[in-house]
Amino acid sequence: MQAFLALVDISDESALAWQERALCAQTDPEAFFPEKGGSTREAKRVCQSCEVRAECLEYALANDERFGIWGGLSERERRKLRRRAV
Repeated sequence: MQAFLALVDISDESALAWQERALCAQTDPEAFFPEKGGSTREAKRVCQSCEVRAECLEYALANDERFGIWGGLSERERRKLRRRAV
């Protein structure tokens, strides 16, 4: 995965085209950015059936997104994933 992350160029609009197909774009954004201690269940449920879940997660990892649910994972879960990849 690290090799791909190095190739992601966020200035390239075509690299972000997946966002137009993301189910979260059709859902209440507050579900993906819950208050501290709030439930992430609804957001993760949406992510489970999203066709661009992998692209979303790759984007979040490449851009060190610190908040919200991305690719079905919380910030804590993404941090654990990064540690395992090193």
